[in-house]
Amino acid sequence: MTQSPDLVRPTATAPSGLAAAIGGSLDALAHVSPSLAGRAALELWRRPGRPSAVRPDEQAVMDAATVGRIGPAGGEVATYAWGDGARPALLVHGWADRASRFAGLVPELLAEGWSPVAYDAWGHGATRGPVRTILEHEQVIAALGERHGAFQGVVAHSFGVAVTLYAARHRLAADRLVVISGMGDFGQLTDRFCQQLGAGAAVNLALRRAIERRWFDGDTGIWERFSAHPAPGADVLVVHDAGDRMVDRAQADLIAAAYGSRATLLETSGLGHARILRDPDVVAATVGFLAGRRS
Repeated sequence: MTQSPDLVRPTATAPSGLAAAIGGSLDALAHVSPSLAGRAALELWRRPGRPSAVRPDEQAVMDAATVGRIGPAGGEVATYAWGDGARPALLVHGWADRASRFAGLVPELLAEGWSPVAYDAWGHGATRGPVRTILEHEQVIAALGERHGAFQGVVAHSFGVAVTLYAARHRLAADRLVVISGMGDFGQLTDRFCQQLGAGAAVNLALRRAIERRWFDGDTGIWERFSAHPAPGADVLVVHDAGDRMVDRAQADLIAAAYGSRATLLETSGLGHARILRDPDVVAATVGFLAGRRS
């Protein structure tokens, strides 16, 4: 797949007053010192905010989970597992979310004989920050596979989609993937951030260079490497809402195009970026797809 050369796409809504002020300041700084603007933008971009809490309607499901930890010393993440261990299915949450957001899906998976497994990423839920890269997510997913057995299905949301699509090309050998509200072009991460601030292409480029230097030894190829490419042998259900304001609907088409005939595209309306995850019809379609019941 190819990436858009314009870096910053048109905004769906105007940024708030504070966001616009920050974006304007970054634009001005980028004209004087792109490197400094990139570092400043990175400090804003890499913070998911205060970890979100478990919602009241999620509490019972989370109370029923077997809770654990996995990962290297000093970098362990909180893990959750349900069921008897048969037919393990992995759930990968998105940016500024937590594993509990799958509470509407977990009981339906259990009813179909699946054993869901999830984790809170660094800086999210019950796992301390700072945030870490897709490469480290892939290591955690591999470790979870060693603990619970090979995952037969995966459900991912938002940023978790980029994590999952990358892991599926390496050590995650699931037959079926359900990707919800995800991006096919990894550059959407910085595109959307700059859109929210009303910042221009110079800031976007400076932020990308800062990310490359901070975590990837200056590798400019990460934007292509972490974008959607097909995983061997996997079928994918791509779910996206037409009115998603966080991740452009067109991103679903990029994922579907990457997987070609092995992709099924489900478009919803009126659910937005987050509510789609607990919509009964989306939950039913997800469980049906994992079970091999294609509509």
